[in-house]
Amino acid sequence: MGQAWLISGSPGCGKTHWILNTFKNHKGSCAYIRLNGHSDIDLEQVKFSKIDSAFLKDHLPHLIDVSNSNKSSISIRENTLLLIELPQFKLPSQNGVSGIDPRVLHELEILKLQPNRYLHFGRDIELPTKDTLDFKKIESSNLNLQGCVWDPPSLNTFWFELVNGAYGDVYRAKALMNLPDGRCMFFNWIVSQQGSQYLPLNGVAPLTGRPERHSEIVIQGKNLDFALIQSTINHCLLDDSVLAYHQASLKSSELQPIG
Repeated sequence: MGQAWLISGSPGCGKTHWILNTFKNHKGSCAYIRLNGHSDIDLEQVKFSKIDSAFLKDHLPHLIDVSNSNKSSISIRENTLLLIELPQFKLPSQNGVSGIDPRVLHELEILKLQPNRYLHFGRDIELPTKDTLDFKKIESSNLNLQGCVWDPPSLNTFWFELVNGAYGDVYRAKALMNLPDGRCMFFNWIVSQQGSQYLPLNGVAPLTGRPERHSEIVIQGKNLDFALIQSTINHCLLDDSVLAYHQASLKSSELQPIG
């Protein structure tokens, strides 16, 4: 019989990276699902983000994404480890599975999932505590950037401005960003860190039109100017003609003989 673990914690505490490392150390098959979590007074959750699942799938191509399964037929086979990621601001009221939020428990019952282990960042000693922050008030938003490709210098400027307060007090930001050369970059930042994390995904899109993979940005903080953020992003993206020019130039350079 397989196992199902519920992993919860506040924004930026390291849930997804801990899940990735746990999967890498597991000898059997691995499955994953991300729950949306529940907003409380002054604490707004990000809804429907696919960044974490896309990031994990890129590193673990054989990962079973349960969120894409028929919810009535979810089952955990022998030697399968299912990790359920849950964004949650507050500490559970009790230890172990008895501390699962009743709202989350109801959602798990609908999915016919029964976690046999529950770990929360900031409560359980098995989990790191470096970036586990206690948020009192937070606004959240995510922007779907499917098919969008960034001008690299503009992207660098935007990200620098974003995490340095040009659009409000950003506590947490992460994104999957498409570049003209076919790469997709994972951007990751939280206020407790010294700097941002930039990781290229393994998959590279063909230089033919707009990439089909997932692209998105999640921003969480206080007094955020989401309209200005959206407007700035729009000015940083390549239109069809400029993207075609970049791709044609890159293809031409690949065809040039070496030496």
